[in-house]
Amino acid sequence: MDGNGSLRGAAAGAPPDAPRLLRPHLLPPPLAGVRLLLLPLLLLLLAALPLLTGCSSSPDGQDTSGDGLPPRPTQRPRSIAPFWVNPDGTAARQVRALAKDGRSDDARLIQRIAAQPVAEWIGVDDPEGQARGFTEAAAAAGREALLVLYNIPHRDCGSYSRGGAADGNAYRRWLGGVLKGIGDRATTVILEPDALPHLADGCTPAQFHEERYALLAEAVGKLKGLAHTKVYLDAGNPHWIKDPGRMVEPLKRAGIDRADGFALNISNYQTTAENTAYGKRLAPMVGGKRFVIDTGRNGNGPAPGGDAPENWCNPPGRALGTPPTTRTGDPQTAAYLWIKRPGESDGTCKGGPEAGEWWPEYALQLARNAKE
Repeated sequence: MDGNGSLRGAAAGAPPDAPRLLRPHLLPPPLAGVRLLLLPLLLLLLAALPLLTGCSSSPDGQDTSGDGLPPRPTQRPRSIAPFWVNPDGTAARQVRALAKDGRSDDARLIQRIAAQPVAEWIGVDDPEGQARGFTEAAAAAGREALLVLYNIPHRDCGSYSRGGAADGNAYRRWLGGVLKGIGDRATTVILEPDALPHLADGCTPAQFHEERYALLAEAVGKLKGLAHTKVYLDAGNPHWIKDPGRMVEPLKRAGIDRADGFALNISNYQTTAENTAYGKRLAPMVGGKRFVIDTGRNGNGPAPGGDAPENWCNPPGRALGTPPTTRTGDPQTAAYLWIKRPGESDGTCKGGPEAGEWWPEYALQLARNAKE
């Protein structure tokens, strides 16, 4: 994804077909007296050519071509957020489209999303190619990939994100592709959002429970068998499974003992403070595991109305939350992450497009309301 320049020519000296003025010994005798003057002038001119042609690159190789449009996003400092920023993600493309249309203010707002590392959700088609593409790009940038696996059979109880693999064997084949794609590259995986909370709340029919536990435990084991992969199982949020004790058995049966921890608030809007308190109650019950919190859209907390039906689905007035970071100030909280990609719809509610589709108006609202 990154365009890396080459300095081979400068390191090895001028090539044989270099311009005559770079080779003073070839100057005609009448000009020999001024060759020492011409050479430094020409070198200065060559050094200025990238500026004159409007092309340059940032220190980490990101394209900043002078086409009048914003440069592609660059990577965050590893000490703040070691996760990969996709320079060609949906938000980044939206920024450039808005700028091209003369909507510079809106472009600057969407840049608040484009500049952050957001999770990449692996789709059904070509899981190996997708996982390899994201992890290789992240590795090339010296960063860690952040992936979401969301293809469990009977997904989302038939709601807006329904679907998933046709059966357990189809899921295993799909997972096998993901594993090959990740390989030995540094990756953090958020494993199957909703899968365990929907067992705890009774939404998923009982006849599917045993298969789901088996598939999740198998996935945890295989992912942790890779050289540099972290795994977090979804544990809901404080306003879904309100008693954290109800998540203990599901997490244990799904392999939390081998996982790195659990994830909270995925695709939701509950405050960071509430999620942190919930996580600290749950962690001692599952062996002291650490947790991550999805802060992508919780800057204004949940919408008014408490736990009203579909209060989680594209609620108005929400805002971007704390940018992704591993500097949480709390040893139990491993990271704040943007797992649900800000700007993508929760589903066809409140005028939104299909779940997971980019919704520019909602993205602008989240960015406009952001406090940071």
